[in-house]
Amino acid sequence: MGVAKAALEAATRYIARDLGPKGIRVNAISAGAMRTLSLAGISGGRGMIAQGRAMSAMKEDTSMEGVAGCALWLCSDLGLSTTGEIIHVDAGFHMMGLAADEEG
Repeated sequence: MGVAKAALEAATRYIARDLGPKGIRVNAISAGAMRTLSLAGISGGRGMIAQGRAMSAMKEDTSMEGVAGCALWLCSDLGLSTTGEIIHVDAGFHMMGLAADEEG
């Protein structure tokens, strides 16, 4: 997943740079694991959600409403000067480090 997320970040920045002069904003949302049909197809998907909750800064699941709210903000005039960004909507999971006993 790390390679895919790095590619998303790079592509978002390059496209934002290319389309910015035309007044087009380009951003992406990096969401945490959520209960979706695609997650149900992943072996250990439920464990991913539990682990994400346990390791997130807010100690909660990523909500679909939170992801939708971020998308609405980015598409509205409230996000007017925001471009080239990856917005993490994952209850703070992306910024947390691993505890020493969890490193492998």
